[in-house]
Amino acid sequence: MKKRNFLKAGLLAGLMASGMAASAQEITLRMHQFLPPQATVPAQILIPWAEAINEQSDGRIKVEVYSAMALGGSPPQLMDQVIDGVVDIAWTLPGYTPGRFPRVEVFELPFMMTNAEATSRAYWEMYESDMADTDFADVHILGAWVHGPGVIHVKGDGIATIDDMDGLKLRGPTRVINDLLGELGATAIGMPVPALPENLAKGVIDGTVIPWEVTAALKIAELTDAHTEFLGERALYTAAFVLVMNKSVYDAMPADLQAVLDANSGTDFSANAGRIMQEADAAGRALAEAEGNTIITIRGDDLAAWQAAAQPVIERWIAEMADQGIDGADLMERAKVLIDANTN
Repeated sequence: MKKRNFLKAGLLAGLMASGMAASAQEITLRMHQFLPPQATVPAQILIPWAEAINEQSDGRIKVEVYSAMALGGSPPQLMDQVIDGVVDIAWTLPGYTPGRFPRVEVFELPFMMTNAEATSRAYWEMYESDMADTDFADVHILGAWVHGPGVIHVKGDGIATIDDMDGLKLRGPTRVINDLLGELGATAIGMPVPALPENLAKGVIDGTVIPWEVTAALKIAELTDAHTEFLGERALYTAAFVLVMNKSVYDAMPADLQAVLDANSGTDFSANAGRIMQEADAAGRALAEAEGNTIITIRGDDLAAWQAAAQPVIERWIAEMADQGIDGADLMERAKVLIDANTN
């Protein structure tokens, strides 16, 4: 009897020790992203996020951030690196793989976004209602946000009218934005943002569309001469980002560690990321001014002409969505309502 009690006590102790070990499980997550570490997003969003996760998990979650595609591959491969388990987390643009995430494109349509914080909050809300079980069914989403108002950066005298776009070779980040550039008269060239400096320096492209925020890290002010801003209630364009995690890795984590990730994900995180990106626009613009570059501002009646010229892009997108069984007009209207509701 004593022997049986001894064995029972030993077994119970073993189970308790095993449970304690499980509850104290330590997990290392590898995050991969395409910008240099000093750029705004890694320096002010991703790396602080990783540090917060480590602190709030009492060191049980370690997020290793690998910048500038340090683990290999190209930016368009980041989504599949997460899905295939090559990395655990990635920050990327869904639009780097054209047509694969159709509903996300609604936020990249011309003259949709107001500001990055409000639009990012709307993006997350629409992710939850329309994209979680469709576009992003294969991954766990941690954040979804957009950058500040898009700007055209070119060599030469700059873009003052739509006619100035004719014949220019301009880099665009995604399918919808490339369609916009083509509709406005340029030759659109799809290209991940890390390739910009080399292709501008070699004359492969005449310019690019990107927000002011990332121009400092890429030395755009040194490689171009003129910059065109669009000042109105809605910006010329923005691009949509996601911070994605391998679904199986997330599902296998203990509930308390999932809770740490959940507390640092979602609406507020996404809106804050958008806000940080747009606030960083001022520093990029200041560098262009310091270089003595020309800054052109489109507003008022001139802006209305650009809006009218961009309308075929919207109509074409709605028709393309219909071919996929998606009500693009409804999606766009609901996205605008969400953006406006979140805009101060």
